[in-house]
Amino acid sequence: MDTVETFYTVSLCDYPSLPEQERARAEARYARVIERQLGGAEQVALALECVLGLEETPPEEITDEAKATFARWTKAANAATQAGMQGLGDGECSFFEVRFS
Repeated sequence: MDTVETFYTVSLCDYPSLPEQERARAEARYARVIERQLGGAEQVALALECVLGLEETPPEEITDEAKATFARWTKAANAATQAGMQGLGDGECSFFEVRFS
């Protein structure tokens, strides 16, 4: 049996009263789209590492490569959020959190 290494987890936050099965499907849709956008689970983890590192980096030290990664992350996360929220109705205050496993 093949094992899949998990680099990150996705959690749908602040969406009260959502059945666990629906929550899991939304998180899976999000993960599927962000992986497709960025090139796989490992690439998602690498982009996440870069994005999180930018929080501590002074603006003058941010490289063009880091800026490009951040732009790709933002585009991918927006597409993944749309896919993840599909069919759930009003989730105005909800969001997806991606973090390392």
